[in-house]
Amino acid sequence: MWIPTEHEKYGVVLASFRGTVQHGLPLEIGDTVQILEKCEGWYRGFILKNPNVKGIFPSSYIHLKNAHVKNKGQFETVIPVEDSVITEMTSTLRDWGAMWKQLYVKNEGDLFHRLWHVMNEILDLRRQVLVGHLTHDRMRDVKQHITARLDWGNEQLGLDLVPRREFSMVDPDEISVTELYRLMEHRHRKKETPTPASTHHLFVHMKSLMSANLGEELEVFFHIYDGRENRPLSERFFVRLNKSGLPKSPEKTERQCTLFVDLGSSDLRKDVYIVVHIIRIGRMGAGEKKNTCSVQYRRPFGCAVVSIADLLTADSKDDHLLKVYACNTESEWYQIHENIIKKANSRYNLSGSNTGLAVALQLLHGDIEQLRREYMVLFTRGVSITRKLGFSDVIMPGEMRNDLYVTLEKGEFEKGGKSVARNVEITVYVLDIDGQVLKSHVAAGSGEPGADEYHSLVLYHNNSPRWAEQIKLPIPVDMFRGSHVRFEFRHCSTKDKGEKKLFGYSFVPLMQEDGRTLPDGTHELIIHKCEENTSLADCSRYLKQPFSKANLPANNQTLKGTKESFWITSFLCSTKLTQNGDMLDLLKWRAHPERINDSLSKLKEIDGSEIVKFLQDTLDTLFGILDESSQRYGLKVFDSLVHIINLLQDSKFQHFKPVMDTYIESHFAGALSYRDLIKVLKWYVDRIVDAEHQDHIQQVLKATEYIFKYIIQSRRLFSLATGGQNEEEFRVCIHELFMSIRFFLSQENKGTSPVAQTQAVFLRTFPSVYGELLKIFTVREVAGFVRETLGSLPTTVHADCPLEAVKLQCIAKTVESQLYVNPESRCILLPVVLRVLQAHMQEQRDLVMCARILTSMLSLIKKEETVTAEPVVSEEVELIVESLLAVLLRTILEISNRPQPAGPSMRLQFQDVTGEFVACLLALLRQMSDRHYQQLLQAFSSKDNLRDFLLQIFTVFRILIRPEMFPKDWTVMRLVTNNVIITTVLYLSDALRKNFLNDKFDYKVWDSYFYLSVIFINQPCLQLESFSPSKRKKILEKYGDMRVMMGCEIFSMWQNLGEHKLNFIPAMIGPFLEVTLVPQPDLRNVMIPIFHDMMDWEQRRSGNFKQVEAKLIDKLDSLMSEGKGDETYRELFNSILLKKIERETWRESGISLIATVTRLMERLLDYRDCMKLGEVDGKKIGCTVSLLNFYKTELNKEEMYIRYIHKLYDLHLKAQNYTEASYTLLLYDELLEWSDRPLREFLNYPMQSEWQRKEYLHLTIIQNFDRGKCWENGIILCRELADQYESYYDYRNLSKMRMMEASLYDKIMDQQRLEPEFFRVGFYGKKFPFFLRNKEFVCRGHDYERLEAFQQRMLNEFPHAIAMQHVNQPDQTIYQAEAQYLQIYAVTPIPESQDVLQRDGVPDNIKSFYKFNHIWRFRYDRPFHKGTKDKENEFKSLWVERTTLTLVQSLPGISRWFEVDKRELVEVSPLENAIEVIENKNLQLRTLITQCQSRQMQNINPLTMCLNGVIDAAVNGGLARYQEAFFVKDYIMNHPEDGEKIGRLRELMFEQAHILEYGLAVHEKFVPQDMRPLHKKLVDQFHLMKSSLGIQEFPAYVRASPVHFTNGSPRTCRNSVPNIISPDGGRGVTRRSYPAVNRYSSSSLSSQASNEVSNITGQSESSDEVFNMQPSPSTSSLSSNHSASPNVTSSAPSSARGSPQMAEKHKHSRENACLSPRERPVSAIFPNPLDPAQRAPPHQIGDTTLPRSDPNLSAPDKGKTLY
Repeated sequence: MWIPTEHEKYGVVLASFRGTVQHGLPLEIGDTVQILEKCEGWYRGFILKNPNVKGIFPSSYIHLKNAHVKNKGQFETVIPVEDSVITEMTSTLRDWGAMWKQLYVKNEGDLFHRLWHVMNEILDLRRQVLVGHLTHDRMRDVKQHITARLDWGNEQLGLDLVPRREFSMVDPDEISVTELYRLMEHRHRKKETPTPASTHHLFVHMKSLMSANLGEELEVFFHIYDGRENRPLSERFFVRLNKSGLPKSPEKTERQCTLFVDLGSSDLRKDVYIVVHIIRIGRMGAGEKKNTCSVQYRRPFGCAVVSIADLLTADSKDDHLLKVYACNTESEWYQIHENIIKKANSRYNLSGSNTGLAVALQLLHGDIEQLRREYMVLFTRGVSITRKLGFSDVIMPGEMRNDLYVTLEKGEFEKGGKSVARNVEITVYVLDIDGQVLKSHVAAGSGEPGADEYHSLVLYHNNSPRWAEQIKLPIPVDMFRGSHVRFEFRHCSTKDKGEKKLFGYSFVPLMQEDGRTLPDGTHELIIHKCEENTSLADCSRYLKQPFSKANLPANNQTLKGTKESFWITSFLCSTKLTQNGDMLDLLKWRAHPERINDSLSKLKEIDGSEIVKFLQDTLDTLFGILDESSQRYGLKVFDSLVHIINLLQDSKFQHFKPVMDTYIESHFAGALSYRDLIKVLKWYVDRIVDAEHQDHIQQVLKATEYIFKYIIQSRRLFSLATGGQNEEEFRVCIHELFMSIRFFLSQENKGTSPVAQTQAVFLRTFPSVYGELLKIFTVREVAGFVRETLGSLPTTVHADCPLEAVKLQCIAKTVESQLYVNPESRCILLPVVLRVLQAHMQEQRDLVMCARILTSMLSLIKKEETVTAEPVVSEEVELIVESLLAVLLRTILEISNRPQPAGPSMRLQFQDVTGEFVACLLALLRQMSDRHYQQLLQAFSSKDNLRDFLLQIFTVFRILIRPEMFPKDWTVMRLVTNNVIITTVLYLSDALRKNFLNDKFDYKVWDSYFYLSVIFINQPCLQLESFSPSKRKKILEKYGDMRVMMGCEIFSMWQNLGEHKLNFIPAMIGPFLEVTLVPQPDLRNVMIPIFHDMMDWEQRRSGNFKQVEAKLIDKLDSLMSEGKGDETYRELFNSILLKKIERETWRESGISLIATVTRLMERLLDYRDCMKLGEVDGKKIGCTVSLLNFYKTELNKEEMYIRYIHKLYDLHLKAQNYTEASYTLLLYDELLEWSDRPLREFLNYPMQSEWQRKEYLHLTIIQNFDRGKCWENGIILCRELADQYESYYDYRNLSKMRMMEASLYDKIMDQQRLEPEFFRVGFYGKKFPFFLRNKEFVCRGHDYERLEAFQQRMLNEFPHAIAMQHVNQPDQTIYQAEAQYLQIYAVTPIPESQDVLQRDGVPDNIKSFYKFNHIWRFRYDRPFHKGTKDKENEFKSLWVERTTLTLVQSLPGISRWFEVDKRELVEVSPLENAIEVIENKNLQLRTLITQCQSRQMQNINPLTMCLNGVIDAAVNGGLARYQEAFFVKDYIMNHPEDGEKIGRLRELMFEQAHILEYGLAVHEKFVPQDMRPLHKKLVDQFHLMKSSLGIQEFPAYVRASPVHFTNGSPRTCRNSVPNIISPDGGRGVTRRSYPAVNRYSSSSLSSQASNEVSNITGQSESSDEVFNMQPSPSTSSLSSNHSASPNVTSSAPSSARGSPQMAEKHKHSRENACLSPRERPVSAIFPNPLDPAQRAPPHQIGDTTLPRSDPNLSAPDKGKTLY
């Protein structure tokens, strides 16, 4: 039995389950499932990503996890009990997974790979968190890494920004909206601007020294040097190198790596350098022989310098190779680095061409602790720390340091009886009070451990050596007293054994008698002479002697007069020792009471770092003096205390504030001090108003916080000691102090006066006092102090007064203080705060600060929301609403409408303040309950005020909905905003109903309400369909579908309107239509019935609903083209409205409207679907044509019709269908007249007159007809335009137009046109778009496009279509199938203008236009056998089924294809079929012979092949089969009606033999030598053929009908006048009789016959090439007289062939025919044949010329297509 689960609610799938059992739920490994029930090892539930599908699965496949259950029962939701970061990581990775694959599909390889790496990183980090073995700090770091990567991925994929606190996602319902905004803003800013670090560190790794002349060990010293001040900034880092130039201790990284720590931002500049000094250890001279001496000396080698600024630009990972320089003269070694920096080239040179120092340098940023975390490897491997000389920019308490730096500067020595100068070496020792050498306390630099002694450089033969070597003496504080440093001087002889001989020493004590240390600076030490074997072990002997020339007694002239001296510079960096005597005097005040006054006065002059060293001792001293003699020194002590307190405000010492806090809490013992402190403070406050100089008083007030700390702590100590005595006295003192403060604050002054500045100083520090007062006074008392103090401020201050801003800052700190958090004090302080805020916001001043205060106030309310605090919170909300809601709305409106400032920082601040005010408004509205809304609405004194409020709040809501209100990834914030808006609107709609209906109806408020509702529903962030399933589920669980809620509200409000609905018809049709197009079924069901209501009310008002219809149609087009709406919507719209209007009296017209709108939707949806495709194709064009016609014929919407004309025009141009583009634009052209009516700006047309626009259209159309080679149509437009120019006497343009017309005639004659193919296409099946479904079309093919290519193109356009393999009409099953079937075959055009085609002498170039233009009808022939098929002779039963298709419009037109309007079917008998076949073959032969004769053929092969084909077929029984079939008695007896046709067939067969004989004669003339054998064979076969036909001599009627090579009609031209062409190519003169061999007969044949028959025979019967006819001069020419009557010539003069001179009445009809695509009778398109009277007489021809009507022409190639 299935039991609901109690604890097993949530699990993860361990292995995939196929779900093959009944009700089984397929699972994939890693899916998360929610479990509903269990039964014997099975669970029932669903996968969380698809909750709609429920099923069963084995419990063994699931790993259960703990989870919380919300809303237990049917709609329960499960939240896993695990770290929220893990939950987020899991769901985010799932979302990314799907999108990641899409990146691969979209070919975004870079992001694909980066995301893959990040996903792997997150999975690794997730494992670490899940294992749970991390320390707290490490866990924090891991989570930080995870969230950083999650945010990065979300940003890259365009997902939402996640609000977080402490790495965990925040539930927006759990915190205030203001808090949420701050979190979002913080994350957004963090993403944008990383804050620059203020502390920097330089990492140095010494790699090696490369040099050719090594061989000695080296010492390398690095330090940072300030080139501006010419002094070192850091101590030295010391590395020893071996003889190869590599570090001596490669295993100890701390000896070759260091971190120069605590560099300030000011140290990263160009003139700060890293200076490297290199010392060699070895012989005196670099080139000395090895055996001269074994003693080693420290000698100069070289120096390198690099600027720190170079590291800022260089890649931090790069190694640097530094050039090493040596000085030219050794005596300048001490300043070699300065010379290199100054580029004093004469003083140094490269120490070797290939000497270089390889060093890794890298600048690191951030504090040292941060570096320890980020560069863990660096610190674990080992790195030495090299400190700055002196303290860093920020001194930390507890920092222990006691380093004495001594620089060996220079010496002055006498020759000492030598002829040359000495080589002096100094040895440095540190000795303690007992004279013992301190071990390891002399350091050459960091990196190497300290030594017992230090040996200086030796400068060769130099009695005034300058070393400039810095050493560090890290002596413990307790050893300083009594210790001294001894310097021993030795001469290093280069002779003998190279001994070092002592000749003198100097010393310096480290501390003076009074406890001060050796002062910083340069000291000139006395050199005490001694023998080389003198023992200096007993220090007491020399310590009594003077050490420095500065402190020699005046009478000791002997030492003063000696020339020998030794200079050192000392610098102490100590946190415990001081060199300042005044400081020591103050600390030892009891020893010298008389100096107290002096010492207190001098305290202000002492360096701050000295004071903070002894902070606690100094404070003890001050309070000790105060306790003992407060009367005498009270004021001075107070001033000293103020000085120290203000010293700690300095950024350098700010970290010592906690030291003072600790002192006050733990060490301060001045129980009586409070009285004196209060007294002095009051004394100062009382003097503020009268004092001339306010500076000192301002310093006192700056220290108010700590003075109060001392006062309060002192009082607490006193209370503890005395059991709370004098409590009342203390309170009175404090009250009096505050009265003084209030008095001075209440003074009204100009903003710039000193008192106003003092007021500002006090207000800045005042909020920090609250916490101290709370330690003794109650919350209410302190709140009272604050209220009265702030209330005492003058209110009528000028807007530009700086005090106003300070007052606001004070309020802000008050609101953020602990005092305000307490509800008791809050109710006291709130009115003061609100008063100040309201005043500022009304005047739009200091808005940034106002926003901050409001944010803090509202964040607090949310936190306090508990059952006990409810009444308090409610009261507060009420107060805030009352004072600030209206002004807050106005502020948001004004800020939003203000132009945004220019600077980026200003703009950022501007956006911040808008966002913060918006967050405040939302927070306030979210806190408002039903009662608050009621009170708010009742508070309005008049309807107008309420109306203004509603209009204002609706406008603000519209602003909040704007997409630019929040950054695009702030979906969380947008959803919260929408939730608040909809809740508020529900409350306010009540007020709308109660106050603004019936007689009090107000259109503006209602309109604003509806407008807001519509844009609310249409927001992108509420379109749940566009979200991922998981995101959609989360939103629906939290908020539901807010669109449906708002839709129901709109419907309800609409129903309340009653007759006022008419005010919103038709205005609201568009907006409501937009709402119904949202793809949410419930919303559509609610909103569509409103249209029925609108129709009903409109019907009542005006008796029809034309307005509704017009508006619906207009809006549908624009909305659907934006991508809204779908097939479901069309069906729903249709069904809901049809159901609604069933019982209406106006049902019929309603059904008609609904049908019209539905049909429009069908077409618009088809149009939109087609337009989504990439390239322009027939589908797009066809769809646009369908829509265009619908707007024209059914809706009569001229503007929409014109819009779609232009859309279609653009499509044609893009597809290079220039002819179709012209016909399309012609539709618009025809709507215009040649008038001066002004036209507005429309589409891309400017404002112009109708005449100008029509002119422009004409010119554009002519240009496109030209590009489409449809020149004849262009000519007619040229003429029309020329007439217009002529009527306006615009001869300049008239001339241009006539020239253009002439150029078009030239093109007709000179350029070649391709003949197009036509194809019939049937679209069958329900899956085709509406405008194609179950219809057949004829399509004009592209250039060179044959059937196979066309078929392939159609299948590409309709990839799901199936090509039908037969040509029979499909049945109903195909029509109704849920599929797409295409039926395609070629068809032959039937030209309308037969008169032009039948005329003699009209060049083929001209005829080709009439063959393939203005074609309405097309023919398709299908051969079949009727009756029994005779196997011996199939021609007997070979019938042809001829289908004629008539189109709705002629081709070409506005589209390449048009629908078939009518089908006609006839059957052609075998005899008629035979006649057509032979007619076509004869025509083809004649054409080829003519071309060959007139030399239009480049080679004779086509004629050869054609002759061969015909003769071969005839010999092998071709013509004989016809004789057998139709010339036998049986056939003639059975078909008496065919007698004439049989005669015609016989005539054609003889004609064919006649043509063949003539053709062979021509062939013989032109055949090349190598083809002579073939020609001979053809002649022989022809004789055989003649004999098989039984022809010996041609019959008389053949002799009377010579061959005629034109394209006339066989029926009308039977008895034509003879026209002879001689085999030589010329024309002969008409004669009575000819030899038999030269007599040929022919009748004119149909020009398209060759195409027709190709359908049957399967081979092209058309000729390949038609070339210019060249006259032959060898024979005389004949006139061409061939027509229906022997008396009239058909070779019409030029005027009768559509040239400009043709009769006016014919001209118009012809023009119409060319241009209009609509159906017209043939007679209207082309003129009737002219009367004989109208024809010009035949040309008089000379003997050797061709007729003028037959010039050299170029006819089109029949193998190519024509436009």
